[in-house]
Amino acid sequence: MSARAATPAAIACIFGDEIRQTPEPVPLSPFLRSLAAIVLAVAIGAALDLYASGNAAAWWFGALFVGVALVQLIYMVRLHHWSSLPRNRALPAGIGPWRPIIMRLARFVRQETDARNELGSELERIHAAVDRLPDGLVVLDRYDHVLWANDAAEHLHGIFGTRRPIHHFIRQPELARFLQANEPDSTLRIQLSSHPGRTHELRLHRSQGGQKLLITRDVTDQAKLDAMRSDFVANVSREIRTPITVIAGFADTLLTVELDEDARRKYLGSILEQSQTMQRLVDDLLMLSSLESGDETLAEEPVDLQRLLGALLEEARALSRERHRIELHFDGPRRVLAAASELECAVRNLLTNAIRYTPDGGQISILWRVQDSEGLLSVRDTGIGIPAEHIPRITERFYRVDRGRSRATGGTGLGLAIVKRITHRHQGRFVFETASNRGSTFTMCLPATRLLADPAAPREAVPDDAGAPSLPADLS
Repeated sequence: MSARAATPAAIACIFGDEIRQTPEPVPLSPFLRSLAAIVLAVAIGAALDLYASGNAAAWWFGALFVGVALVQLIYMVRLHHWSSLPRNRALPAGIGPWRPIIMRLARFVRQETDARNELGSELERIHAAVDRLPDGLVVLDRYDHVLWANDAAEHLHGIFGTRRPIHHFIRQPELARFLQANEPDSTLRIQLSSHPGRTHELRLHRSQGGQKLLITRDVTDQAKLDAMRSDFVANVSREIRTPITVIAGFADTLLTVELDEDARRKYLGSILEQSQTMQRLVDDLLMLSSLESGDETLAEEPVDLQRLLGALLEEARALSRERHRIELHFDGPRRVLAAASELECAVRNLLTNAIRYTPDGGQISILWRVQDSEGLLSVRDTGIGIPAEHIPRITERFYRVDRGRSRATGGTGLGLAIVKRITHRHQGRFVFETASNRGSTFTMCLPATRLLADPAAPREAVPDDAGAPSLPADLS
């Protein structure tokens, strides 16, 4: 709309510039011809007065005056007729002194026509570009009537025609308050009835003439990110609040109450346990932030997977304290191309989750095998499993099926999110099979390009590595 409003001014500016920049003097030849005609007419009148009579000369000059007056009147009428509709009528052909005047008018008309055509083409290009914008643009007058809208706005709000109130198309009650508020560059997020499930942001820009530009933008993804950010801050605050409260309470008790050595050691042990919980949370947050930022290059190197899994097996047995049967089944290439620290972190998280959610006496298995050219690194348990309604969200940050059990076992709710991102950084897939009260199997699928061939074995017999039993038949 602003482009359309600026068109007359732009045309006037261009037209005026062209006039000022190309001044041309009136040609002398029409002036000389007119002067010669006057001299000839006077000479004829003088000759009549000299050789005929004074009455004949008077009639000659009278007739000449009437003729000239009629010609001037005719051309004045023609120019007046043309000026009433100059774009639709051609200029009259000029004779005598009118010829140079009409020629200059014709030149100015051509200049104006060319300027208008150029501006019209430019406006068409601008309108075409604006119509291709994904954001809806609506120009409103001071009474909130629609003056103009692009294609996106017509599609979003169902706008048709002009000079209709915007409330006829956007029927949310909060829109009236939004338009009446005199806040510069104010915004409003609403759900449009024409696009259910999507969030749109209305932004209002005001001009000095009272007109308004209403911009409608789809911010569904941004709204989801904002909600995730808000949930993330709330979850972090909630997870940190519990250990801080415990630490503060026990520290206050140690400072204000006289305790025997056993009670004192018990309270200090609780403080240490809660501080370790906070440390795990901070470590997981830093790891997840590093993985999601993607700033660091993957430090790839050949990793001895059998040695890595063997070390993690012993670590898991120490964490379990013989409450579970933990086994390693290794049936694949010994080396993989990966970031050793990230791969270790992912498997440790899977083992820690398995230990936390598997009842005493249960079995946990670490399996490494090759299937369909992929390396499958799995952690299988016989624990409580995950109900079907929670499966789509278990890799979200801080999402936990049983918050009470997670807090009791010291979980942070970030383990599976970390595993998923580590797997994706290695161009792999993270899949799982689980059912309530039937255990779970979480698998990192590494592509064939990350599987390294084992070195050729020497000719003499070499005993098999201890602690790496073969894969059972039911898992092959």
